[in-house]
Amino acid sequence: MTVKQEAQVPASMMLADPSRLEIIDKLFACNVGEYINLPQLVVVGDQSSGKSSVLEGLTKLKFPRNSGLCTRFATQIIFRRDPSLKIRKLTGSIISAAHDDQKENASWSISNIEALDEKEFKSMMAEVSPSSDGPINVNGRQPAYVFSRCSSIGLHGPHENHLSVIDVPGIFKTTTPGLTSKSDITLVRDMVLNYMRNPRSIILGVVPANVDIATQEIIEISRELDPDGTRTLGILTKPDLVDKGAEEKVIELVEENQWSQGLGWVVVRNLGQKDLQDPSKNRDVEEEIFRVSPPWNRLSSDNYGINALGTRLQALLASNVRRVFPSVRSEVSKRLKECKRALESLGEERGSPEQQSKFLLEIVSKFQRITEDALHTNYGAQDAFDEEPDLRLATKCANRNAQFSDDFSAYGHVYGFKSHEHDDDSEIRSTAKKTSPTSSVRVNIFGVDSDGEKEEKERKSIPSRKLNGCDDIQDILHDCVQIQDAMAQGILPWIENLYTESRGFELGTFNSSILSSVLKKQSAKWPPLAEGYICDVISIVHTFTTKALNISCGDQRLGQNILSVLMDDLIEKYRQALAMTEFLLRIERDGTPMTQNHYLNSNLQKCRQQRITSEVTESSFCVKYDDGSSGNCVRVSDLTRIHHMSNLQQTVQDIHDILKSYYKVARKRFVDNLCKQAADYHLVSGPAAPMKLFSPSWVYSLSREQLEQIAGEEAIVRRKRHQLQKQLKELETGRKILL
Repeated sequence: MTVKQEAQVPASMMLADPSRLEIIDKLFACNVGEYINLPQLVVVGDQSSGKSSVLEGLTKLKFPRNSGLCTRFATQIIFRRDPSLKIRKLTGSIISAAHDDQKENASWSISNIEALDEKEFKSMMAEVSPSSDGPINVNGRQPAYVFSRCSSIGLHGPHENHLSVIDVPGIFKTTTPGLTSKSDITLVRDMVLNYMRNPRSIILGVVPANVDIATQEIIEISRELDPDGTRTLGILTKPDLVDKGAEEKVIELVEENQWSQGLGWVVVRNLGQKDLQDPSKNRDVEEEIFRVSPPWNRLSSDNYGINALGTRLQALLASNVRRVFPSVRSEVSKRLKECKRALESLGEERGSPEQQSKFLLEIVSKFQRITEDALHTNYGAQDAFDEEPDLRLATKCANRNAQFSDDFSAYGHVYGFKSHEHDDDSEIRSTAKKTSPTSSVRVNIFGVDSDGEKEEKERKSIPSRKLNGCDDIQDILHDCVQIQDAMAQGILPWIENLYTESRGFELGTFNSSILSSVLKKQSAKWPPLAEGYICDVISIVHTFTTKALNISCGDQRLGQNILSVLMDDLIEKYRQALAMTEFLLRIERDGTPMTQNHYLNSNLQKCRQQRITSEVTESSFCVKYDDGSSGNCVRVSDLTRIHHMSNLQQTVQDIHDILKSYYKVARKRFVDNLCKQAADYHLVSGPAAPMKLFSPSWVYSLSREQLEQIAGEEAIVRRKRHQLQKQLKELETGRKILL
């Protein structure tokens, strides 16, 4: 059965269910109507259309009148029959809007309203009006505050019908000085549209009969929002002001329902301004007298008078509530779940320092679990490691360590060392002939002579840094430089040149300082390689810290807040790692060559043996023995020729062999020390690593201002939380009402 069909059923068959109407009213009272569409009757109309007079006729109360804005806020009028009462009882209260933070809960009750005059009622209404501190002042209390709230009036008596009606402000196009502003025109119109858009609202469109109905804005809006007219009832007021000869057009409109609204029209005749000044005038009597006068006596009793309107409204509300009541219950539960999820998505409330500390400690715990799993390669413990590869800290560092070791071995030296397995003394001899002891070989910082410039351009190169730096710490990191491959030829002439430029009166040996000088020049590419490596590890650690913080917080803004407070201490940790790198470089390159590693002598002996073996092999010949076996033999006379070297050649060869043997020991030692001390201890797993800064002790050291700065909620989040908490409370109250 449609609303139209139900509205045409006799009132005796459409008695409202008092219990359900009470439930709907309670839902309105606890503000559930702000979150779901509740069934309601809404009285709408243009300003001065006669809405207040219609409400007076229904309530038998003298609503306050003035020359300005008659209705300043939405008013819910509740009629309830209470056989226990002997006389009518009137109550009033405020229903706050969902976003209203005011704590006002003004209310009143009066047991005898028969003698209530307009002045007294106006005073009582002011107590439950949205502004309880006097008239609305556009320059003081904004009308926007007023129009956003709703007053509730309850009429209880032994003969009242069960009915609820909501009266909204009348739409107006002209401002009233001291009462409304231009912004209120749009504000009121939007509020009225909000009530009318509710698909569960029955629209009671109040229109003066003495104007062209087609020009009324409220009619245009109704047709737009309810094109089929299934939930719009028209109310024609001021029929006594219709021009002579125009009555037939109004009667025809009502009788033939020319307006497409399916619920039709009801004509109501209220007291005029002159009648209101005469206390002897009774509106119901005057309305009945007007009804029997032609041509209005042609109207059906169902379409005329305040009593007919009351009966129609009761039937409409009853049918509307009956139809939508089951879905209201399910919608309240649905919105309650949505509200809880939205509130949970905001996380725990953190308004006080205690709440903020507790919140940060939980983040610290999550961060430490991620760090521990990352260092122990326990990547299966959390999905974050699959989603963010940069969290695989141990793996990232181990791979960079291996790459650094390989690069250092291949690119760390300026000249490639001589291998004696297949070379002879031709290079030494040719060098001795071409280069006199006093000749000069031009050498740059990497020991490249002028003859090797072409070779240098053709050599391969690698970048000192393999990873992109982090923008927020880029200023403390070294720039990336290209590291060229070692020159394959020229180490002996280079050593000879250095020796001849610094030798003294030594006999059969060389000054020990020459080894330090040669080592420093041969290791000229160590600093950019080491600095690039340590900067990459710093970037790995900083990226891990940033992403682990964001994941632990669940909020990038909060993670950045924490990081900004930690940044100074983090940078200090990074500087310590850089300083350790510089220290290790200085120890290895500037200090006296020194080692207790027995591999130095082992390497040195191996070097000399390889050279002798290589030289002897070239003079050897194959001999067959009596037992059938064969082997290589060398003549003793050839040995003398093989070992024939000048003092210069012998010294250069000795320097080369010692440098080669010591360089290998020093290189491995430096790589291990840099990875172990500068990287691992200072940056990754040491007791003072950067990740250890974010700890419970750090949280406890924060001041109240810092706690608020880091963990305090933004104003928009606090407002949203407050609104959701209010919504949750009201929806839970609504659910209890519906149980």
